Formats: sequence, structure tokens, C-alpha cells
Amino acid sequence: MKKFFFISLFAISFLPAVARHVAGGELFYEYLGDAGGGNSQYRITLRLFRDCASSGPLLQAESVTVGIFSNDNNALAVSLPLVLAGPIRVISLNTGNFPCLVGSVNVCYEIGIYTNTVILPDNTDGYTLSRTGCCRIDYISNLSVARNVGSNYVTRIPGTKSLPSGHNNSPQFNIRDTALVCATKKFTLDFGATDPDGDSLSYTFCEAYTAPSGANNTAPNRTLTLFPLPYAAPYSGSAPLGGSVTIDPGTGIINGIAPPEGQYVVNVCVTEWRNGIAISQHRKDFILKVQNCDFIEAILPDRIIQCKDSIVHFENQSTSSSITSYLWTFGDNTSNTSSDPMVDYPYADTGRYIARLTVTGPQGCIGSDSTEVLVYPGFKPDWRVLGSCVLNPYQFNDLTTSKYGTVNSWRWRFGDETNDADSSTKKDPLYKYTTTSSKEIGLVVGDSRGCIDSLVRTITIADKPMLQLPFKDTLICSIDTLAIPVLNSGTFSWLPNRNILFSNTARPLVFPKDTTRYIVTVSDNGCVNSDTVTVNVLPFIKVTLGRDTVICATDSVQLRPVSQALNYQWSSSAGDPISSIKYPVVQPQGNTSYYVTANLGKCQDRDTIQIRTVPYPVANAGNDTAICFGARIQLHGTVTGSSVSWTPVSSLINPNDPSPIAGPTHSTAYVLQVTDTLGCRKAVTDTLLVRVSLPIIANAGNDTAVLPSQPLQLRATGGSRYSWSPEYGLSDPSIATPVATLDAAIDSIRYRVRVSDDTGCFADDDVLVRVYQTGADILVPSAFTPNGDGKNDLLRPLTVGISQLRYFRIYNRWGQLLFTTTELGKGWDGIYNGTAQPANTYVFATEGIDYTGKTIFRKGTIVLIR
Repeated sequence: MKKFFFISLFAISFLPAVARHVAGGELFYEYLGDAGGGNSQYRITLRLFRDCASSGPLLQAESVTVGIFSNDNNALAVSLPLVLAGPIRVISLNTGNFPCLVGSVNVCYEIGIYTNTVILPDNTDGYTLSRTGCCRIDYISNLSVARNVGSNYVTRIPGTKSLPSGHNNSPQFNIRDTALVCATKKFTLDFGATDPDGDSLSYTFCEAYTAPSGANNTAPNRTLTLFPLPYAAPYSGSAPLGGSVTIDPGTGIINGIAPPEGQYVVNVCVTEWRNGIAISQHRKDFILKVQNCDFIEAILPDRIIQCKDSIVHFENQSTSSSITSYLWTFGDNTSNTSSDPMVDYPYADTGRYIARLTVTGPQGCIGSDSTEVLVYPGFKPDWRVLGSCVLNPYQFNDLTTSKYGTVNSWRWRFGDETNDADSSTKKDPLYKYTTTSSKEIGLVVGDSRGCIDSLVRTITIADKPMLQLPFKDTLICSIDTLAIPVLNSGTFSWLPNRNILFSNTARPLVFPKDTTRYIVTVSDNGCVNSDTVTVNVLPFIKVTLGRDTVICATDSVQLRPVSQALNYQWSSSAGDPISSIKYPVVQPQGNTSYYVTANLGKCQDRDTIQIRTVPYPVANAGNDTAICFGARIQLHGTVTGSSVSWTPVSSLINPNDPSPIAGPTHSTAYVLQVTDTLGCRKAVTDTLLVRVSLPIIANAGNDTAVLPSQPLQLRATGGSRYSWSPEYGLSDPSIATPVATLDAAIDSIRYRVRVSDDTGCFADDDVLVRVYQTGADILVPSAFTPNGDGKNDLLRPLTVGISQLRYFRIYNRWGQLLFTTTELGKGWDGIYNGTAQPANTYVFATEGIDYTGKTIFRKGTIVLIR
């Protein structure tokens, strides 16, 4: 049912290396016929792969010698040189077949075939063929040795022991050696072989071999020794690409999730089976290059089983970074879909469903996959154990429940550190321990619907049974009889054997007249343990509730009887239900009497308490309010009680009065606290917030001068409402920017403006306006004294009827410009470049435009006095 995104070409990629040029090899043979005299003729062939980009020796220059060793003593029988047969073949990967491929990928190999024939005597154990060389490429990712690791390509010819009749041709791996494998991506690689004899083949990952030393043309050693490669954890010969990659034993197809980017030695062993008997083993050794690339794919698990509830979590297991959209369908006969990368989907019913994921990427690339979903909620693992001590077996019982299936598989692990076979597949196994300690017991359990879950618990294996007593110390009345039930099984005895019935059982009855310590002993198939129970005896009991009391109305109170009784029954004059515990909490709605009956077995006593309720004091600070900055306000608290206090006191007059005077400088929360000495003594508080408006800074502008009938724009700031007075000559006295027009009858006028905000807070300012009869002019004082006393420190022009100041400039007697400005109201402070200028005569020049557009120019001298 699975649909994978298949790569159209499957390959092995090999890393080029300087002087370490061979990327893989396969040594195989063909039976050519009977050579007479008990001899057979074989053609021996070595297929070598070289990366096209390698700078090492060419395959044409390769010197190949194969050692043929007898398996009976591992001694060298024949040293056989092989010669290059035919031209070098080149194969490469066409990356144009992968329109969605991301990354720089280059896969190209040269293949050389070296061959020769040999006549070998038929023998019992057969032969091992070996071709050693140095060295593999450097820095192979799954080896612990970085450099100078040798290679040894091996195959075997069976002898008459494993092949009594006939002869054998070795299998040959299919040449599919240009492929794409991307890091952390799912891949499938067909690494199957064909057998000329039609033998059955099975495949496994296996250890590759290294050579101890020497170059590729070194003669074979006199004795065969096979040295496994030094694999680096977590890699090994049986897991050369990690735990996420496997090989199909029947087809030789390698698939899984590729490891990180790098190069990895992979050796595949193929076993030949003839008539159900393994006759020989053949190998191919190659280096798989995992590349930094990406493509669109969807990866889902083969099956998702949800047995806890009906919500199934779906997530693409691909690491592809190029996916642009997702489409999930859930196979439940609804139109429900999702475009989210991860989905938690609630199925409405139990059953089997097929969920599908389709992903898309750039250029319309599509990947899809599906998974079988089994939804059978209500599967709950559980188990129990029964046992006494280490001397006897422990009985384990499965208590798992399955709502929609039948529990049918069990895998127990008994946590016995002394036994590697501490497991069972029975439903209710027995297991006997040999040591005492804590044991971690695990059960993996499944049902007929495919549900599977586990449960781990820790039990203690003791040297004696654990007595499960209901109590260790108890209290009874002298006229009572007490049962002491023990949950263990076995043979029991109780001492002392007085005032006791059924003293040889797990449930004796005792009726001591004074305090007695009973000793119980249990024996369970040789496991023995003892424990004690102390039964304290009272001749009678007494219960006391204490004096009547007063509480504040609506409060709760805990009743606290003083008694050694074990059972309590409560009632009240109001008829309220009360819990049958020793210390109940009650909330009387008025004056109420409470009654208690206390029992210790058949002994009994009673008592009563009256609880009177009184009202809380009353504290009402009033409503929140607002005042202007600098103002005061009287607070008006409403109280019922004997004591009053307001806080904080720093801005209050008479803080112990219900109606103090408050004068805060910023918004303040005032807390009114009221207590009472006659009724409820608990303090009651209320809070009043007094908001203080920010201070208003009114500004009517600088004093100025105008000509008769010259419009003057007044400008006030500081608030949201404005009121000017007098109204004489103003265009609108209720706005911030009225225009004043004064005639020649007025020589000066002082306008006052009141600036207020939305709360009614206000401030006042004024501006003096002089009316000159001489016409527009720029007046400059003849002298100034910049000594920092705040009087006559600035030299600035006084403009009359001037609407624009073009410039005001100050020069020293050498004509150096010391100051200039175009701003009305700005002046010179007698400083130039940070240096106070000396007392002297200076020249000014100024020019402006009057309100009619006429240019006014003035020039003269001024005196700086210090």
C-alpha cells in the first residue's frame, strides 16, 4: 500500500582522492570446465571503480594480482596476475532527470575489468580468492581510522564438502553505479545480483576487510589473514549506514534514511543456496557518498496504531526543505483535508483507514505517501504480581483490557540481573528469583487489532514476606471487640493468646481490657515474617468543644473538639449539614448552637457550643474624585465603628476623622480603615482615588509693540480652553490665537488670558502690547551689561510693526562678524566662540520687513559695559 517517491536511477557514489583512487571493487569467477585429472578451469575477474575526478593513477596503469588460498590451511595455492580486458567504461549520473534537485551533485565513474584463467585442483574445503591493496580514500565517515586504511576484495569457491557434485559460478552484482543519495533523505538502492547457476541468493550487510600494508601491486602473502575494518560507533559492518538503513535479505534492496553527508564503506555479502544448503558466499565492497542535496518527498510510517484515544498525529518524516504545500486526506469517507505540516486528526469511529499526504515544491514537483491507520481506543495495559519472598516463585498476572480486540501477545521482562533469560511470552508466568533487591518489571502487551503498549513497575524481592497489616497502632474502648484483617496468605499465629478469637487465622478478633501489644507471625512455604499491632484501651471517652464564642458575620470557623474518640457526628440548631470529621468548618448565618456526638466503639460522649455572630464594621470612603494641582478637597467617609484612620497621612489634615482634608500633589489612593471594639474586631477598609491634574503652565507670549491698526497675532499655550480680557481690539477672546488690532488712541494695553483644561483647572498669564505712533521701526539699545545679573544681559532689537526680521548682526571694530540672527526676540549675550568679549564699542546692522511689506534698515553703534 506504500507509495514512495522513487529516484529513477539508483547508485553508489564514491569519493575521489589523490593517490587513493579506487572507489570500490568486486572479485568474481566463472567455471569454464573440467581440466582433467581432478582439476577445474576458472576465469577470475576483478571489477574496479575509479572516480572520474580522481587525480590518482589511471585504471589502465593498475597492476592486479589475486591470491588463491586453500581453505583447508589458508596457505597460498596460486598467485594469479590479471590483465586489463577491453577499454575503460565510463558511467555518470544525468542530473537533468531530477528537475526538483537542490544542490551541486556530480557522480561519474570509470570501470575497469581485469581477468585471467586458472586451473585449480578440486579439493574438500574449496578456495578463498583475495586481492589486497592500499589504500582506501581518506576520512571515511564510518571508520575510526582517518587515513591509510587498506582494502581486500574477497570471494569463495566451494569445495566438495559443501558442493559434493557439480561446480559453481559466483553471482555477479548488477552494475547500477550512478545514483543519487541525499543526506538525511529517504532512499532506495537496488543492490541485487544474478547467479548463472540459478542458485537462490540471500543478502546481508557484512564486515569489509582491510589490508595490513603494501601497494596495489604487492604480491599476495603466503598465508591468508582477513582483517575487519575499524568501524566507528554507531556504525558497524552489519549497520554501515546506521540503524535507519536496512537491506532486504531476499532482494538486496537497500533502503531507509541516509546518514549525514559524507562517505561510507558498505560491504554486501550474498549467500548462495543450492537445494536448501548454503554452498558459498560472495561480496561487493563499495564506498557510498552521501551528498548535500535535497528533493521533494513525503515519508509516512507503514502503519499508525492509535489505541489510547481517537486522535491521530500525522507528520511528514521527510527533512526536505523545499516543500511549499501539504495536502492531507484521512480516508474516513469525509471531505476533511488539511494543509498543515502537522495534523492531529480526530476520527469519529473505530476502524482501519488509509491516510495520504501529497507535498509539492518548486517547478511543480510532487511527492506522495500513504499509511495504514488503525483506530481502536480503549486498550489499557495492566498487571499484578503475587509472591511472598525470594524462596518461592512469584506469580505474574496480566490484567490488560482491550475494548475492541483480544489481548493475544505478551513479552515479560523480569529484571533479574543474574539471568539473561529472565523473560516470558506467557500470559500469566511464574518466575523465581535468586537474589533480593528491587526489580524493574516490564510487560509489552498487544491485541488482535494491532494495539501494543508497555507498562513498567518496580517490585521488591525480599528475604521474607511483607506483612500487610491494616494498622500498626489503634485505639478501642474497653467494652469493644476489634478485627485485625491481614491481606497475606499462609499460616498465621498470634501472641499473646488471651482475649483473642481465631488466633490462627488472618482475621482474629481481640477484646483486651487494657493496652496490649499483639505479635503476628506468618509462614508461607518457608517464608516467615513477624510484626506487631498495639491496641490501646480506654475505659471511657470524653469530648469537649470549649467555651461559647463570637465571630464576625459571614466568617467561617473550624470546630475543634478535644477527645480521643475516633468517630464524630455533628448537628446544629440551624439544621445545616456538617461533615462527619473531627474538625469540620462551619459558616453560621446567625447565632447557632452546634452539637457533637463522639464515639470510640461503643463508648460515647456529647457536648455543645454556641457561636454568636456580630456584624462587620462599615467603611465607605466615597466615590473617586479629581482636583486641580495645588487644590484641596474634603473627603467624606461613611463609617460604623469605634476607630477611624486614613492613609497615607502625609497629605491629610485630621487623618483620624471620617472627613479629613486632603491636599495631594499627585494622584493618591486614600485608604479608610474602620475597627470596632464592641462587635466584630476585624478591620474593614475601603479605598478612594483622588486624581490630581497636571499643573497648567499658561503662556500668553512675550511683551511686544505694534503700530496703530497693525494686526497682531496673539498666541497662548498650556490648555484646551482660553479666555482673553479685556476684549478690546480682539477678533475672538475665546480662542488661543486671537488677532488684536489697536488704533492710535491706545498707547499700550495688557491682555490677560485664562488657560484651563477639561477638568476646569486653570492658570493665568498676560502680555503687554505697546502702540507706537512713529511708524514701523527697529530700535536697538545703545548699551548693555552682560554680567549675568538678569538685567540688560542681552542685546536684542525691539521691533515695531515688523513682520519679518531679515537679520540682526554685531561686528567688532575690525569688521569681524560676532553674532547674527533672523529670529525675533533673540539677542547677543556678549560671547563669541565661547569667549566673553571685552568692554568696547561695537557696530550693529539690522534689516526687517514691516507688516505692509516695506524694508526697514538700521545701522549704528552700541557699547558693551562690564
